[in-house]
Amino acid sequence: MLGLSQKLRLYGFNNLTKTLSFNIYDICYAKTERDKKDYISYIDEQYNSERLTNILRGVAKIIGANILNISKQDYDPQGASVAILIAETGVPNELVDPSCNLGELGPKKDCMMAHLDKSHLTVHTYPESHPENEVSTFRVDIDVSTCGEISPLNALNYLIGSFDSDIITIDYRVRGFTRDVNGHKYFIDHEISSIQDYIDKETLEKYDCIDVNVYNSNIFHTKMMIKEIDLNNYLFNEDPYDLKPEVRREIRNKLSKEMIEIYHGFNVYDKIEK
Repeated sequence: MLGLSQKLRLYGFNNLTKTLSFNIYDICYAKTERDKKDYISYIDEQYNSERLTNILRGVAKIIGANILNISKQDYDPQGASVAILIAETGVPNELVDPSCNLGELGPKKDCMMAHLDKSHLTVHTYPESHPENEVSTFRVDIDVSTCGEISPLNALNYLIGSFDSDIITIDYRVRGFTRDVNGHKYFIDHEISSIQDYIDKETLEKYDCIDVNVYNSNIFHTKMMIKEIDLNNYLFNEDPYDLKPEVRREIRNKLSKEMIEIYHGFNVYDKIEK
C-alpha cells in the first residue's frame, strides 16, 4: 500500500474512482411556528446556491481539480442544489461544451489536455422542521467523486468547517482498479485505516465518533455527534439566559434526543415515550 505522497508508475492512467459522501446536520430550537419559518428562511438564505457554489469551488481548489461546468439551482419553498463537473487536468476553454454549461464556468484554462478523468462535486440542502415540537433541522448532502490521483479526503476539514455541523455522517469508498507497468492490479492507491485520520484533532475532540469499516471492500464509514450542547448556538430568536433553568434543561433534552436519533439512524425514543 502506498502513502498519499508516493507515486505509483502506472500502465496508462489511474482508473480508480474515489467517492466521499456525507450528510451534515444543523439542529435548532425554534419555539413558535413563526420562529420555525424564520429559521428555515434564514438557513435557506445563508446556504443559497451561490454560497454553495463558492464552497464547492473551494473543494475543487483544495483537491487540485479543474472546473469544467457548474449547474446550480435554488428551490421554492426552500433548498438548493449545485453540481460541478471537474477534471484532473486543465482543459482548453474551446473544448468545453457550451450547451451543457448551465451555470457560470470557472476561470478559463489555456493548457493542453493529456487525458480527461471526469469527476463531479454535488451538494443539496434540506431544511425542515418537526410538526409537533420546537426542533428544526438543516441537512446538507455532499458528494465529492473523483477519478485518478485526486483525493477527496483532502477537502474534509474545509467542508466540515464550512457548515454548522452538529451531526456528521461520512462515507468513503474506492472502486475499480488500476495497473502498474507490470500489469499488477491496485484496488486502492493510498493507505487508510479510518476517515478520522484525515480530520483535524481539534475538530475530533468536539465530537463523539464511531467507525464502521469494511477494509477488504475499501469501504469506510464514520459518524460524528457534537459533545456539548451550548444553548447559545441552538436557540433561534431567544436568549438562554432569559429562560428558567428547568426550561433550559427541557430544551437540551429535546435537542439531545433529536441528535441521538439522527446519529443512530432510527427512532430511539418512539417506543420509550409511548
